[in-house]
Amino acid sequence: MSQNDPSLPPVHQRRPRYSGKNPRNFNQKYKEHGQDPATLAKVLASGKTPAGTHRPIMVSEILEILGPKPGEIAIDCTLGHGGHSLELLPRLQPHGKLLGLDADPLEFAKTSARIANLGFGPDIAQLVRTNFASLTKTHTESGLPPANLLLADLGVSSMQLDNPTRGFSTKTDGPLDMRMNPNKGEPASALIQRLPPAELSALLEENADEPRASLISNTLAGKAFASTKHLATAIKSLLRSLNEEEIELTLRRVFQAIRIAVNDEFGALDNLLRQIPLCTAPNARIAILSFHSGEDRRVKSALETGLSLGTYQSISPSPLRPSAQERSANLRSAPARLRWAIRSGNAA
Repeated sequence: MSQNDPSLPPVHQRRPRYSGKNPRNFNQKYKEHGQDPATLAKVLASGKTPAGTHRPIMVSEILEILGPKPGEIAIDCTLGHGGHSLELLPRLQPHGKLLGLDADPLEFAKTSARIANLGFGPDIAQLVRTNFASLTKTHTESGLPPANLLLADLGVSSMQLDNPTRGFSTKTDGPLDMRMNPNKGEPASALIQRLPPAELSALLEENADEPRASLISNTLAGKAFASTKHLATAIKSLLRSLNEEEIELTLRRVFQAIRIAVNDEFGALDNLLRQIPLCTAPNARIAILSFHSGEDRRVKSALETGLSLGTYQSISPSPLRPSAQERSANLRSAPARLRWAIRSGNAA
């Protein structure tokens, strides 16, 4: 008798199994891709983000700052997984539109499809695969009027961090790449091998405030590191006299600093901050979410300069931080800093 016979009880389907306590292959992590709801719930309850997904940060605070209204124009400078945009889009309807930008070709295609499948076609959501450093050009080409609200979430998405093929994290071994756009620019391995110690040391200090920049750069500069594990092992060996927590923090800072350099993140951010006033309407609301001191310093300086010049009528006196509840529910939200600004009422 066939197993497809409707008169028979359904055949129990066992969830995928793997050897050992934890799966070692990213593609086998069924709990990270929602294949087992019970395990997925445990991952979320622990404050972790399931691999292959992203949890938007400080959503309620951002919505309060931006105050989206029907018929308004919004710009999301960092589309990512689409979490923030999908909160904005329904609130802009009817007649509102959103311009979304993202440089990552791998995640852009997935997010574009997700947004379209939820009913927000190109007549409502214009999505462009580009770096936000080209904001003015992209906004002009969109044909949209100046935006009433603008969001920039400067964090690296969880999809990028968790995928070992991207080379962003020390947790799993993978090629030492770190490019937001894998088809453009110089991978991290080439950058480290090319830079002399003095330049690498300056990079670690500027991009991550690394206190051991000189020591680390003298060991790493000019060397060939094929994988994230290879680089992490070299750093751990150099710092073996430190405790585990200090080593882990140093690893994160070094990877952060190199990633910022590989993608020229500070240069792109400086360009974005200069262009925001050119693309926003009088009284527009602006929210910028940063995740480390180097970004926050630049955002703070640009907003304070804009306030002194009359470009902005008001700015946040200090950065907002995630609530204790959000930090507990989403561990990756902990370093987030949210600043806001309101364009002048007579903005040109």
